[in-house]
Amino acid sequence: MKRIWPYLVPGVLLTAVGAVWTLQGFDVLGGSVMSGSALWATIGPIVLLVGLGLIGVAIVIARRRREAK
Repeated sequence: MKRIWPYLVPGVLLTAVGAVWTLQGFDVLGGSVMSGSALWATIGPIVLLVGLGLIGVAIVIARRRREAK
C-alpha cells in the first residue's frame, strides 16, 4: 500500500510556492525582485500545476486505498 504523504506534502508546498511566484510575476504581490517579471509569471503557473498534479495523485491513491478495504 502506498502512502499519500510523499505526494500530498510536496504538492501542497509546490502549489503555495507556485501561487506566490505567479502573483509576484504578474506584479500582484510587490516588494520583491521577482515582482513584474515575465520569468516568474511563467515559472509560477508551471510549479503550481505540478503541485496540483501531486495532490491529484495523492487523492487517487487515497480513494483506491479506501475502495480496497
